[in-house]
Amino acid sequence: MKDYQISFLNLALESKSLQFGEYTLKSGRSSPYFFNAANMLSNCSLYELGKCYVDAIKDKGLKFDCIYGPAYKGIFLGSIVATILSEQGNIYPLSFNRKEEKDHGEGGNIIGKEPCGDVLIIDDVLSAGTAGKESIKTIMDLSATPKAFIVGLDRQEKGKTEKAASQELRDSFNMQVESIVNLDTLISFVKNDSVYSQYLDGLNKYRDTWGA
Repeated sequence: MKDYQISFLNLALESKSLQFGEYTLKSGRSSPYFFNAANMLSNCSLYELGKCYVDAIKDKGLKFDCIYGPAYKGIFLGSIVATILSEQGNIYPLSFNRKEEKDHGEGGNIIGKEPCGDVLIIDDVLSAGTAGKESIKTIMDLSATPKAFIVGLDRQEKGKTEKAASQELRDSFNMQVESIVNLDTLISFVKNDSVYSQYLDGLNKYRDTWGA
């Protein structure tokens, strides 16, 4: 496991963004764990969080012209990443969307410069891939290219087919889909940690049921 992956999981656990228990997801699936990146806003080093994303972006070799952070979690994640990259001398245009289109003032549903060229989408989690497809459609409607997609956690769940949601996105849109950690990483982390090893069986059963 890489240093940025360990850092990300520790930040997620310390901020209670990652919790274990019994949860019902938006998809209706019952899950033994839940991830809510919003908790990182009040109890996490956002700079360290951003570094995890930046390290993963570099490690995966992602190439792009601009950054897009879908509402709502992608707004602060994309902003942090763009800030750290600019500190390092790599300045990228940043934009994000409104949930509802604005019909006054500057109008539209995009805040910032409209995505153009090759776009990197930054978000918190990938489950069934529904939210990712919405972002991709938004970018394509603006005549830009959704080139890469990175999330903090890939749940490695089936999408609309027997394939993983991440693989469906790769195949459907010819794009690079990456994550800082995925369910396999989480299981490996839990297996080797005496505090969380009690949740190992539940995670393995979940992977056997919904994993692809």
